[in-house]
Amino acid sequence: MEKTNNESKFKAFLKKKDVQISFKRYFIDAMGAMASGLFASLLIGTIIGTLGQQLGIQALIDMGGYAKGVSGPAMAVAIAYALKAPNLVLFSMLAVGAASNALGGAGGPLAVLIIAIIATECGKMVSKETKIDILVTPLVTIMIGVLLAMGIAPWIGNAASSVGKLIMWATELHPFMMGMLVSVIVGIALTLPISSAAICAALSLTGLAGGAAVAGCCAQMVGFAVMSFKENKVGGLISQGLGTSMLQMGNIVKNPKIWIAPILTSAITGPIATCVFKMQMNGEAISSGMGTCGLVGQIGVYTGWLNDMAAGTKTSITGFDWLGLVLISFVLPAILTFVFGLILRKIGWIKENDLKLEV
Repeated sequence: MEKTNNESKFKAFLKKKDVQISFKRYFIDAMGAMASGLFASLLIGTIIGTLGQQLGIQALIDMGGYAKGVSGPAMAVAIAYALKAPNLVLFSMLAVGAASNALGGAGGPLAVLIIAIIATECGKMVSKETKIDILVTPLVTIMIGVLLAMGIAPWIGNAASSVGKLIMWATELHPFMMGMLVSVIVGIALTLPISSAAICAALSLTGLAGGAAVAGCCAQMVGFAVMSFKENKVGGLISQGLGTSMLQMGNIVKNPKIWIAPILTSAITGPIATCVFKMQMNGEAISSGMGTCGLVGQIGVYTGWLNDMAAGTKTSITGFDWLGLVLISFVLPAILTFVFGLILRKIGWIKENDLKLEV
């Protein structure tokens, strides 16, 4: 009887603190908010920085660097906001996000997601429980979050890096299979809460493998943007097509079948990129994992052409080069994913508002 009473009291305490241990709260609400935080820092920073590099404007390059530098805190605060954290908990997540992202390496966003959820809920439970709340709440939140980051973030980062090792293994295969595997894997990584750009950068993923990676990322971003146009209109087209397909992660958790069309598309465009157009990413490796985000992937391919011409390994940029870049980046992802999406809607695997964005 005493055990039952204690359980009831604990449940009542959690309810009072708005700690809802649920799949929706953690893997839909929190993950969707984290995608917004990532876009408002790392991705937009990369876009601004790339624009600055192309225009030769140092102020834009610096601005992009500042934005990218706060990606961990931005994601953590977004997650805490989605979990309805009190102010002191919300502001304390800046330190937690910074530590989790830095120690998580290529798996930084995933580390932030897991650690920020735990630290936020712990902070909420102690919030306003003492007369010295202004000391206790941030102390508990930051200590729990940073200690977790020190303990498990590197492990999470290693797990994410294993995805990168799989990509490197794939690059050693025949170009057809390599193109398919790399395109699918990097495309999936782009949409998951791990950093495909960081993985590509860490592995120096360039050349044909980099081209396949670009194809996979474009299939996800342009694919989801076009396939969900019915639900999200122009705003969704831009936020996903030039932003990030990670915005769909909450919907994927609710209905994984919506992921089928972009993945099938990436399995087709990857081999076309490597075997037909021989498309290579010889710009910065991080661009391999950016897709159409601010057109960073396409700018990277173009920069690679210029680098090859400067090195004497390429004589000129041909019409065939441009055709391949446009088809792989925009046309084929839009057409193929739209067609696959229609089929999935027809058979009832994608239902009304399954692709609707809440942000």
